[in-house]
Amino acid sequence: MPSPEMNAILEFLQERKASRATRPPTPLDEARKNYAPCGQLRPLPEEVAVTPVNAQGVPAFWLDAPNTAASSRVLFFVHGGGYSRGSLRSHGPLAAHLGATLARRVFFPEYRLAPEFPFPAAFDDTLAAWRWLTSVGVAPSSIVVAGDSAGGALSLALMHALRDAGETLPAAAVLISPYLDLTGPDPSIAERVNDPSFTPAYLHEVAAMYLNGADPRNPLASPLFADHSGLPPLLLQVGSAEFLRCDSERLAAAAAQAGVEVTLDMAEGLPHVYQVALHTSETARAIHQIAEFANRF
Repeated sequence: MPSPEMNAILEFLQERKASRATRPPTPLDEARKNYAPCGQLRPLPEEVAVTPVNAQGVPAFWLDAPNTAASSRVLFFVHGGGYSRGSLRSHGPLAAHLGATLARRVFFPEYRLAPEFPFPAAFDDTLAAWRWLTSVGVAPSSIVVAGDSAGGALSLALMHALRDAGETLPAAAVLISPYLDLTGPDPSIAERVNDPSFTPAYLHEVAAMYLNGADPRNPLASPLFADHSGLPPLLLQVGSAEFLRCDSERLAAAAAQAGVEVTLDMAEGLPHVYQVALHTSETARAIHQIAEFANRF
């Protein structure tokens, strides 16, 4: 059973989903300004030092908690937001918390957003930021990649691209509720899951905005359709109360079939990217699992 704190978030998400169906669409600039996964918009902790950098043309930030500034180990964090929103403001607190818990510096790129910059802009920026990071002396073997939702897809596509180019991959990856298949969720999932955040129609709108007419089965957009052989160990975390659980289930099966070490953790009754709710016991458990996984590398 979800904790009382998580139940309050679930109720909020259901109310937001219901209101979305009855009111006019929120202007995109306003939606971006107020975007908060799980309704949890919190400031970055004051003790986290934020250093902006230009990563081969991509705006990015170093996030250094007091216990990480001297670390040679890095968490490369790719934010979610349906490719049309998301930033350091929305995802920095989660990224910084992960960095402090893992005792790793966090490198946080802000890729270009759709619809102004449709596919493959977000992927191109993620790849450019990675190549900049490794060009300034950070060893891929010291990096764990993490991403949520669309950021999880970009993280997976990044590893496919690095492998195909013969470049060194990161040590491991953590994919949080990854959005891996832009062709849309399995139609039967709506009959089995009461997703508090999304409808199938909403996910189709998100995909169409990003793709702008591109093939939704392109592996750079929907990395579920790529070959997964040769990838580093993967940890997948997803809630059972979200449509995108099927993306993680299918990736876990395909990656294991390809010989990849993969762990799938499905949290009962929890929503999309529940880990952003940092004050809940469910998030504490999830981040402990991420730390145990990442600290192996």
